[in-house]
Amino acid sequence: MALRAAVLHHFRITVQTLTLNGSKQQLWSLRFMSSHDDHVSKEEVTERVLSVVKSFPKVDPAQVTPEVHFQKDLRLDSLDNVEIVMALEEEFKLEIPDKEADKIDSCNLAIEYMSNHPMAS
Repeated sequence: MALRAAVLHHFRITVQTLTLNGSKQQLWSLRFMSSHDDHVSKEEVTERVLSVVKSFPKVDPAQVTPEVHFQKDLRLDSLDNVEIVMALEEEFKLEIPDKEADKIDSCNLAIEYMSNHPMAS
């Protein structure tokens, strides 16, 4: 499903039927779209990631910076880390594979992942 969405995000195909002298003919047009058309900026990603982390119940918002580590600096456990990643998935409307989600343990890594992800919105 994610692959289909990614492909459809990059291609738009329009088919029109045209009648000329009594015969129907199909016209095709193909438009390639850049993945950067509606991709969020790194500044917006940073703002949204920090907002998600600051809104987490166990976090003191005053301690949240782009460089903060979830476990070392905010004293969160691994379950809290998973919940933050899930909140980020919801915020950016995407699914992060478990292998990648396990690596996201700081705001900085979350910002990098989201700003480099082509489907983040």
